[in-house]
Amino acid sequence: MSIRVFLADDHQIVREGLRTLLEKQPGMEVVGEAKTGREAVQLVQGLLPHVIIMDIGMPDLNGIDATRQIVAKTQSVKVIALSMHSDKRFVVEMLKAGASGYLLKDSAFKELAQAIRAVMVNRVYLSPKIADLVIKDYIRLSPKTEFSIFSLLTPRERQVLQLLSEGKTTKGIGSDLQVSVKTVETYRHQIMEKLNIHSIAELTKYAIREGLTSLET
Repeated sequence: MSIRVFLADDHQIVREGLRTLLEKQPGMEVVGEAKTGREAVQLVQGLLPHVIIMDIGMPDLNGIDATRQIVAKTQSVKVIALSMHSDKRFVVEMLKAGASGYLLKDSAFKELAQAIRAVMVNRVYLSPKIADLVIKDYIRLSPKTEFSIFSLLTPRERQVLQLLSEGKTTKGIGSDLQVSVKTVETYRHQIMEKLNIHSIAELTKYAIREGLTSLET
């Protein structure tokens, strides 16, 4: 049986490159692609891949929250993060969200193929380039809380913040999330209070700095 792989990355050239390389691997097939986190959540439910290669910095919904939603609905699926972020916060949050692996985008393709086969037999695969950086902190589970956007805000608040920082209007966000304008305004107020930030411009800077979104959307 072939390993069914799904690609989630907002850069088409990355998706095309991965598809070409993966389909040359014996026993692997690419069954779908998504350019946003939200699109990935929607498509995966119907395509039922075995493994998802997930970018972290995507528009509409970041890869961490997309992973959390996908794993909650389809626990058998394996998610491997493929990201340019080597910061241990991203690795830890991705693993907490339910990912089974984490690779950097400058890893060799051979490593990605190894990671796919590893997670298929229920192993966690961390790129050697980042394992030394994060594994001690992740195992030790320090009692000290390390505050980040993922501990300060709820998943829905993060989604609203990401959409705000990407230039969506309150009305547009309400339409996307199927909630009222008043509800979006309430979320925005809660976000500003929790972060002690009181302008959209500063919220956008914060979202970019925390890796929730990027300048390229």
